[in-house]
This record gives sequence, structure tokens and C-alpha cells, in this order.
Amino acid sequence: MKFRELGISGLKASVVALGAWAIGGWMWGKTDKQAAIKAIQISIEHGINLIDTAPAYGFGNSEKIVGEAIRGRRDKVILATKLGLVWHIQQGKFFFASNEKGPSDDGELKIYKYLSPKSIRYEIENSLRRLGVETIDLYQTHWQDPTTPIVDSMAELLKLKEEGKIRAIGVCNVTLEQLKEYRKVGIVDADQEKYSMLDREHEADLLPFCQKNKIAFLAYSPLAHGLLTGKISPERKYDEGDQRLSNKRYKPEALNTVKQMLDEFNPISEEHSVSIAQLVIAWTYHQPGCSHVLVGARKPQHAAENALAGDIHLSNAELTIISKIIEKYEGKIPSKK
Repeated sequence: MKFRELGISGLKASVVALGAWAIGGWMWGKTDKQAAIKAIQISIEHGINLIDTAPAYGFGNSEKIVGEAIRGRRDKVILATKLGLVWHIQQGKFFFASNEKGPSDDGELKIYKYLSPKSIRYEIENSLRRLGVETIDLYQTHWQDPTTPIVDSMAELLKLKEEGKIRAIGVCNVTLEQLKEYRKVGIVDADQEKYSMLDREHEADLLPFCQKNKIAFLAYSPLAHGLLTGKISPERKYDEGDQRLSNKRYKPEALNTVKQMLDEFNPISEEHSVSIAQLVIAWTYHQPGCSHVLVGARKPQHAAENALAGDIHLSNAELTIISKIIEKYEGKIPSKK
């Protein structure tokens, strides 16, 4: 497993990290708690030390599962979670309504983007309790709140750092200007954004900025919710609440196009004796500025396979070939739902 710095925090995290969104069950149909716990523990045993979760992933469920899984293993884990999506109070910027399965117009839970200092205090205590820890290694603003000045949110996060409740500060889903605003107040060690072979918008802004300013870039959804594993067929059935049910990328025509693209990677994956999913993960963390890749796993075998991708070296020639194949299919695969 390769390891890289998380900004200038002094924390060294595995290039392949475990993303615990699906483990919470919300927007993924359901979850098997015991299988999820085993997947987390297998990840750690195979060299993954960065585990990323959030309160909104199952409305506390993901954090609770992660906390249970790392009990007795805390010293082996760089624990990352988030703040800024709340449902305990209707303040800030309304984001969406949801039920326990996923976003729904008539959902009883009203989700707000809210990053006031008072709310930050409420959230940190609840996350620490659910995770069963005294300190969170990387604390990240999940989505940005336009009703609270960034200077106020960041000032409170810096207080948490001074108090020892968190070790590093990160942001997620920001614009370049928002990231610059955070940095005017204090050190930002990580930026987490959606990035994959099919979602490359940040190559024009945040990726080069993070690389230049020693900010870790954590790519989420690098396998496009499983699409880039090459294992999803047009016949695949999804549980109620699974976000892929309504996503155009998972319709038969798009799936066939993705398969054609992935098939062109076969010579390189065979040369390295790795799966297509492992090759895609490796390509992602080889991209300039992309330091870490968050990959979900709800089953132990998937966790082990993902971890093995953290030790692949792709040559410049191989990276060029892969990028040219991706570019050939650009515009042929839906970019949005």
C-alpha cells in the first residue's frame, strides 16, 4: 500500500481509503451490518488506514458501524468524518427532504446545509459519541452553507483543533473561491470532491490548486457507484431506495458503452494481473493532484480487492493510453442523472 501526506497535518494516509457512504444504507437500498463491520476490518488488515464517513450516511448509522468496527483498532486508523448536513434543526439553507431510504419529496426528514458555530459544536459532540472516540483525525465540511460566513465556520473549526477534538480540517464539495476563503482563516489539509474517469471537471480548478498548495485531494465515487468496476450488467436489479434506479448511467445503452470503454483497458489490466476496478482506482490516484481515492465496500471480498489496488504502478505510457481511451468515449456516457 502506498501512503501519502494529508496536507501538512503530519498524517500519512493510504492512497486507497474506505468510503463508508454505502455502509450507512441510505441511498444504497440497505446494508448488512455484520458484513459491513467485517469489510471495514478487512480493509484495515490489508493496509487501508483512512476511513471516511459522515453523519448523513444513514443519519448516524454509518458512523455507528464504523465506530463499532474500529473498536480495539483505533491506533491503526485515520478517522475522517464530516459536518454541515443537519436534520435536528431547520436552519441554514434547505437542501432536500428524505426518508430513511433516500431523498423523497414527502420525506419527514428535512436536510439543511448549516455550518454555524453553535451547530458545529452540536455536531462534533454527536459524531464523537457515535464513533466512540475522543478525537477525529480529519473533520470536513460536507456541503457549504451560504447563510453562514466561512470565516465564522472556520474559526470554530480552528477552536476544535486547538482543543484536541480534531487533528486536521478538510472541506468537501467546494468551489475554488470557497476553498480560498477557508484558507484565508486557517490551514485546510484536505479537499474531498467527486472525481472519476467520467467526472473530470476538477482537473481545471481544484486539482491543480490542491497540488500547488499542498492540500490533499480525496476523490470520492472514483468507480462511479460501481459503474467502472465492469461488473454491472443491464440485468442488474436494485433495491428500493438505491440511487442507481433513476440514474441514466445505469440504463442498458449507457452500460453497454461503459463496457466497451472498459474492455479497451484489458491489455493493461492483464499486464498487471489486476481487475478492471483495481486498474481504475490506480489510474485515479495517478492523476496529478489526486492524492487519495475513497472506495466503498460493503462486503469483505470487495474491501480486500480494493486495498490491493493501492500498490499498482502505472507507467506514463500506460496512463497516456488509458486517458486517450477515456477521451474517445467522452460525451457518449451520460454525465448527469
